[in-house]
Amino acid sequence: MRIVYNNDIELIKALKEGKEIAYNFLIDSYQQKLHAYAFGLLKDHELSEDVVQNIFVYIWKNRLNLKDDFSIKNYLYRAIYNECIDYYRKRKAVTALEKKYIDALNHVVEEADENSLEKLIALVKKEIENLPPKCKKTFILSKQEGLTNIEIAEYLNISIKSVEAHITKAFSILRKTLGDKTNGVLFLLFGSTKRL
Repeated sequence: MRIVYNNDIELIKALKEGKEIAYNFLIDSYQQKLHAYAFGLLKDHELSEDVVQNIFVYIWKNRLNLKDDFSIKNYLYRAIYNECIDYYRKRKAVTALEKKYIDALNHVVEEADENSLEKLIALVKKEIENLPPKCKKTFILSKQEGLTNIEIAEYLNISIKSVEAHITKAFSILRKTLGDKTNGVLFLLFGSTKRL
C-alpha cells in the first residue's frame, strides 16, 4: 500500500523523521515534472536528470533544516531554477534576452499548480495547431526550426514582410490565450531565445 501525504506539513515531518517512504513519495510526486522543467531550461536530458537528482539528494541530506510550514513544490522549482541558472553562469554567458525569458518561465512555474504547467503547454500546442495554415507554418519554421525570416521567406517563396506579419499574428493569437505567460511557455517549448 502506497502512503500518501496530504499536505506539506505531514511530508516535511516525515522527512525530518528520516522516513524513506516520505522521500520516495517526494521523488514519485515531483521527479518527472522537475525533469521537464529543468529540460525546458537546459535542453539536455542527462544534465536535467543530474540537476533533479542533486536537488533530491540535497533535500535528504539537509532534511533536518527544512522549515515546518513551507511549500515543498515552490522550494523544488526554485532550487531547480537556481541550479540551471548557476549552470548557465558557469558554462555560458546569459544574455539579457535569455535572462528575460528564463525569468518569464520562472514566473509561469511559480504561478502554476500541480498540473497547470502541463495543461499550459498542451494549450499552447493546441493553439499553435489551430493557427491559420500559412501563419502556423511560418511560426513553426521560425520557432521550432530556428530559421531566420529571410530563410523562411525564401523557403515559402513569400516576402519578408509577409513572414513578419505571420509571426506577429501568431504571437497576437497566443497572447490572447496566455497573456503574460506567453514568453515563458514558448521558451519552455522551443528553448533558444534567439528564436523568440
